[in-house]
Amino acid sequence: MANNKVKTEEKIISPTRLMVKKFRSNKLAMVGFWIFLFILILVVGFKIYTTVTNYDFGDLSNMSGGKYQPPNGEFLFGTDKYGRDYFFRVLTGGYIAIEVAILATVVTVLIGIIIGAISGYFGGIVDVLLMRVTEIVSSFPFLAIAISISAIFSEYEPKTKLFIMIFIIGLLSWPGLARMVRGQILSLKEQEFMTATRVLGISTRHQITRHLIPNVIAYVIVSATITFAGAIMSEAALSFLGLSVTEPDATWGGLLQRASTSIVMRNYWWLWVFPGVLLFLLVMSVNLIGEGLRDAVDPKSEIIKKESFFGKIFGKVFSKTDGGAKNEQRVRS
Repeated sequence: MANNKVKTEEKIISPTRLMVKKFRSNKLAMVGFWIFLFILILVVGFKIYTTVTNYDFGDLSNMSGGKYQPPNGEFLFGTDKYGRDYFFRVLTGGYIAIEVAILATVVTVLIGIIIGAISGYFGGIVDVLLMRVTEIVSSFPFLAIAISISAIFSEYEPKTKLFIMIFIIGLLSWPGLARMVRGQILSLKEQEFMTATRVLGISTRHQITRHLIPNVIAYVIVSATITFAGAIMSEAALSFLGLSVTEPDATWGGLLQRASTSIVMRNYWWLWVFPGVLLFLLVMSVNLIGEGLRDAVDPKSEIIKKESFFGKIFGKVFSKTDGGAKNEQRVRS
């Protein structure tokens, strides 16, 4: 009876639910998730508002604010040297950063999965050739190529330059993911379930797409979060150097670049504090999410038990004291 009662109380948790449970138990990962969700809702909602109202950032005739107004009740982030609402411009930069990061990550993931899966599955000369191509791409100097391509397309429209930048970031960021996918597939293809697929006569394409790639998708998601954060920083760096979208469209890197003079840094702090803080929060939140996903995917990691603040500080001290007292009793006895 006791054994039957234990069995009925046991709950079978699927791998996906276990991953979600591990992630939700990680407080730092959840903090990063809520920060990212807040910024995402803010910038997407603002983008919808500007699209519906046809807000024109290039029209300076209807600017109601004075030049260099500090943050106040009417202008939450103050105004810039043209009297434009800085809150609007910072949120525009956030939307561009997230747009670039999402599209560049998609390009990176697609190329990385395809190259890694083909290389790991077929092996031999195919593996050698694809890995040499991967090494060549990973040795390209990112900044030099970005500067050269941006100079070639400098006369194009801002939207075209934006997609060119996405293409550059995505095309040069896939080698690490391709190596990771290749390594996972090299080990998976020798397991029994893959032998069964070959015995059953399943086609090569279905073996890769339906049996191998789904088994590495968790690791791909973790790698994608790292790529996402890197793409945000790359976009900000290129914008800071003037190689990305230019005025009147705003980017966080461009806003920081225009606020990098000593006069602005000393007298108009809001011009660099707000884009800098949001850039930091966005990248930090994505990195925290990536760390949480990495721990959730790891089968050796355990679910973090919720513990009070007092217990976190004094739990180890008390456990050591209790352990020491018990050891002393054992020695005396």
